[in-house]
Amino acid sequence: MSAPTTMRVFIPLTIRKRNGRPKIVPPADMVPDAGGLDPHVLKAIAKAWSWRRKLESGAAATLADIATAEGVTPAYAGRMLKLAYLAPAALEKLLIARVPPAVSVKELAAVAELRWVEQEAAVFE
Repeated sequence: MSAPTTMRVFIPLTIRKRNGRPKIVPPADMVPDAGGLDPHVLKAIAKAWSWRRKLESGAAATLADIATAEGVTPAYAGRMLKLAYLAPAALEKLLIARVPPAVSVKELAAVAELRWVEQEAAVFE
């Protein structure tokens, strides 16, 4: 009698919808811990700082130029650019300590309009 030639491996995956698209999500014990911080927050802050540097260096003349180049609306670009002006204490908690904010990315942009001393309490309340 010959040995079986196939092997069956079971990996418990879950399919979830993210932004209207299906996404395969591995089990929590197989995924490295990101510190509880949503990767969209990190990406939005990085993008905001990139856009800020482009404006300050002259690589982009206006926010509308950035919006056109990135394929987003000028309103979205303006809202997300505010993330580059978050208080240093709030940025340190978000980026270094990886403390998840108590607000969404959109609300985080609105918090950036507050004074620096008020921002940390509004983000992590």
